[in-house]
Amino acid sequence: MNQEKIEKLWKEMLIEIGENPEREGLKDTPKRIANMYKEIFRGYDKSQLPKVTVFPNGQDGIKYTQMITDSGKFYSQCEHHNRSFFGTYYFAYIPSGEGNILGISKVARVVDYFSAKLQIQERLTQEIINHLWEILSKNSVPPIGMALIMKAQHLCKISRGVKKEGWMTTSDLKGEFLIPTKGNPMQEFLSLIKLNGDSL
Repeated sequence: MNQEKIEKLWKEMLIEIGENPEREGLKDTPKRIANMYKEIFRGYDKSQLPKVTVFPNGQDGIKYTQMITDSGKFYSQCEHHNRSFFGTYYFAYIPSGEGNILGISKVARVVDYFSAKLQIQERLTQEIINHLWEILSKNSVPPIGMALIMKAQHLCKISRGVKKEGWMTTSDLKGEFLIPTKGNPMQEFLSLIKLNGDSL
């Protein structure tokens, strides 16, 4: 990322919208934006892709084949208007008894990495779950199932155009989460989300 070029372009942008980039409040704005871009667009830097730790299921004497869930906040930038969208992700997977277990803290790091570039929420959901599924399946038995739900507010909808608040929800499901049977893992996952006081 060429910081000097970004600063120059932002100074030109301020002039084009009718501002004075030399006035006191804006003197360092191009530099601040260039520094911010290093952080919020780090998803383009493949060297920053988090290393995801996995462990053989049962290596400590306990095999776990029940659902494991994780949730947290995420922030990204809409590729259509370069406005933020942000919200909550809900992740779940069922490890195979003969497969691997995720280091659960790595899920948040993967979410943050793929969020840190211009995105649409649909693609973001797919990129995260495909990456985690591939890691758990590499040289191993794939998980029994995996699911990711992302719920976000989009400033491109709230601050411009229709100017309406609201939530967009996307999901991606793999394995047994796709099986539409009574008492299937997806229903259990949704119940756990509700138990946490969240609503979709």
